[in-house]
Amino acid sequence: MQKAILAKKVGMTQLFFDNGELIPITVLLAGPCYVTQIKTDETDGYNAIQVGFWDKAKNVLKPLQGIFSKSGVSPKKYLREFRFAEAKNYKVGDEIKVDEFSVGEFIDATGISKGKGFQGSIKRHGHQRGPMAHGSKYHRGVGSMSSTTTPGRVKKGKKMPGHMGHERVTIQNLKIMRIDSDKNLLFVKGSVPGPKNSLVFIKNSVKAKV
Repeated sequence: MQKAILAKKVGMTQLFFDNGELIPITVLLAGPCYVTQIKTDETDGYNAIQVGFWDKAKNVLKPLQGIFSKSGVSPKKYLREFRFAEAKNYKVGDEIKVDEFSVGEFIDATGISKGKGFQGSIKRHGHQRGPMAHGSKYHRGVGSMSSTTTPGRVKKGKKMPGHMGHERVTIQNLKIMRIDSDKNLLFVKGSVPGPKNSLVFIKNSVKAKV
């Protein structure tokens, strides 16, 4: 069965287990999410549910106010779609909570990575620096730009300095180590893309480990 939920990244910590193992953990505030719209092949050409997450008290746009009032859900900050083949099984107003997942299950986490701004090729692409001796005048530059007179230009895809980070990143096969249903917390092994308080899209893994 397909499962998904929206979450906010709380931060990272660590957990000790009875066998003495120390595991790095990302804490996610997952849900509750509320179904605001059902989309089907007949009406929209695809199957999906639209869900809202995180209460928003003011500055709600009028088109969004119509969606929330029609669904009977209080205004939310985030509206996203989950493409589910069994979207018809849901109803408008249904609540999706963290207890849909279970301990030991593997998930995929998608978020927007931290923006690093403009960076050189060494940090951005892991290039090796030049000699640091006094005779060298090329320490952290890009290096050779291209071939000689053939083709006589910089080839497409050349790894150069530029904007780094702030990209949509998915990390697969993260294991759920603990769930706190009362506080809607999800404890996931390893790191999740994005800074604190950023939105994270959680779904059951497409390449789940056996």
